[in-house]
Amino acid sequence: MKYIGAHVSSSGGVFNAPLNAKEIGAKAFAMFLKNQRQWVVRPYQDLEIKKFQENLKSSGISSKHVLPHDSYLINLGNPDLEKRLKSLDAFLDEVQRCEQLSLELLNFHPGSHLRLIDEEKCLDLIADCMNATLEKTQGVTLVIENTAGQGSNLGYKFEHLAYLINKSIDKKRVGVCIDTCHMFAAGYDIRDKKSYEKTWQEFERVVGFKYLKGMHLNDAKSTFESRLDRHQSIGKGNIGLEAFKLIMQDQRMDDIPLILETIDPELWAEEIRLLYSFV
Repeated sequence: MKYIGAHVSSSGGVFNAPLNAKEIGAKAFAMFLKNQRQWVVRPYQDLEIKKFQENLKSSGISSKHVLPHDSYLINLGNPDLEKRLKSLDAFLDEVQRCEQLSLELLNFHPGSHLRLIDEEKCLDLIADCMNATLEKTQGVTLVIENTAGQGSNLGYKFEHLAYLINKSIDKKRVGVCIDTCHMFAAGYDIRDKKSYEKTWQEFERVVGFKYLKGMHLNDAKSTFESRLDRHQSIGKGNIGLEAFKLIMQDQRMDDIPLILETIDPELWAEEIRLLYSFV
């Protein structure tokens, strides 16, 4: 069974996210756990946690189909030690917020080398931060998102994702989220059945479907292999509808959160209905 939703607003309090998801007919959702533009945010109050759990229950959405996203400020691969430790503290706080809300997943972008160190060194720094976080937390899986490879961002190759998994001290608590726009912009084609199967065969060979914990379903304004992260509404970009039909009919994507991050929130309810019509 497919569980489709969107990255909904948690404005006014994290407890509003499940209500916003329910309003658009979602069976899954993503959200920010705190203001993603600030490094330090006040801790959750007990009432906030209680209201989140009550609203999640009333939404009918399972905690395993909630895929929170960490702050975009965080760079676990920053070559500057002081800045990297600041990112690690913020990342640890995000995982601990998941613990408080009884959520099982945290989605994050791996990090960037800022053209100051090579890719492998940067991946090692990211892995070290992931392991430090795993040591201090429990019950939350760290879900690495693939990237388009824009700028100095890592994660655009399946091999980057596999490297971080292989370096992990607890492989039961790491996984990946595949963003279709990022995948396409990074050079992995899914526009027709032949290309789709070839790409996912490579994913299975390099990473493994057992690590697929979620997906971001986005069409692309960016062109194939452009390395540009430019999302578009479903069926209105350069990927096209066929890829999303194939995903909806692929049992390997069952029982994980499938999250829209498309550019027009007004279309999310319509896009959710469209995607379910392909099942």
